[in-house]
Amino acid sequence: MSNTATLPVRPRGDVNIKPLGVALLFIVLGALYLAQVVDARQSALYLVGALLGVALYHAAFGFTSAWRVFIADGRGAGLRAQMLMLAVGVLLFFPALSSGTLFGTPVSGLVSPAGTSVVVGAFIFGIGMQLGGGCASGTLYTVGGGSTRMIVTLIAFIAGSVIATAHMPWWTSLPQLAPISLVKTLGLAPALLLNLAVFALIAGITVLVEKRRHGRLVTPDAKPVNGPRWLRGPWPLVAGALALVVLNFVTLALAGRPWGVTSAFALWGAKAASAVGIDVASWTYWSTKANAAALAAPISKDVTSVMDIGIVLGAMLAAALAGRYAPVWKLPLRSFVAAVVGGLLLGYGARLAYGCNIGAYFSGIISGSLHGWLWLVFAFAGNVLGTRLRPLFGLEVERVKLAAC
Repeated sequence: MSNTATLPVRPRGDVNIKPLGVALLFIVLGALYLAQVVDARQSALYLVGALLGVALYHAAFGFTSAWRVFIADGRGAGLRAQMLMLAVGVLLFFPALSSGTLFGTPVSGLVSPAGTSVVVGAFIFGIGMQLGGGCASGTLYTVGGGSTRMIVTLIAFIAGSVIATAHMPWWTSLPQLAPISLVKTLGLAPALLLNLAVFALIAGITVLVEKRRHGRLVTPDAKPVNGPRWLRGPWPLVAGALALVVLNFVTLALAGRPWGVTSAFALWGAKAASAVGIDVASWTYWSTKANAAALAAPISKDVTSVMDIGIVLGAMLAAALAGRYAPVWKLPLRSFVAAVVGGLLLGYGARLAYGCNIGAYFSGIISGSLHGWLWLVFAFAGNVLGTRLRPLFGLEVERVKLAAC
């Protein structure tokens, strides 16, 4: 694919020793530091983040490209992998959330209000996915994998996130339902059956669409591998899906709640704004007990932040092992503009929608939250529009294979 896409596909070569060493050094030192200044649990979550980065990179598990190639070309392998991930997720998460404990640790899901802000936020997040070139997890792992364009998207993502926190009181004043947990409302067994049936329906629709468009299910090209596939990649999408859901379950066990990504971006943006004299601490969003405590505390104490940093380093490690860590610093103007606009939409939309493709879609749905399903519908609609807009910015719409994100 062209260099206007998220993560240019480079020929496999020997292991990139320098970035491999840097990634390993920071992963090890970071884990030791967190174990000393915070606790062993925080250190373990940092390492889980690194493993998530490896899985995301080696499986090229992109929510953005999976939706784009289905919208533009009717190929549904990525969406089917997501449905598998969600199906395994509800089988793991629903019983734990129903009981309220996991291995003796109290656990709760990411269950948020479903209303106007989710509809608007998910829709503009969907547009941002296609213009920015990635989702939340995709932005992190492609930055770690050496994509210089996605650094621009990430900076804009952070800016959009903190801007949205200034407007949240107005958005949350608009009509919305109280948080609804399908597990609590319907009961464990009915909630499981309903979710599994919908996942199967969506997967079935992708099969019908793909066969109608291509006459068969499109098989990805085999990629040569030098060395162990589990170490150097690439991984099958199914392996990536299973790795992500298992690591999310580990996150639930360690943190007491599922994996999230974008709350850290808002926190980083707020800390940066405070550093240049903007009194974000007086904003309503940052005046709540939990957010005020996060703003006052060091980044090392924020679970989402340390996991996000771990994802970047894990992806860097994976890219180096694959022999593909080689950043390209040339960025066309239209692609740069798309990265900025897309990143702002991603950040703003994620706050409005109480999460992103991870916190609202993946973790939201496997938490049994109604707002996760609302997010899916309107984010997909935003992706349809975003896919149509990509050519205006010189961005590719793949007709052959999945992009990296």
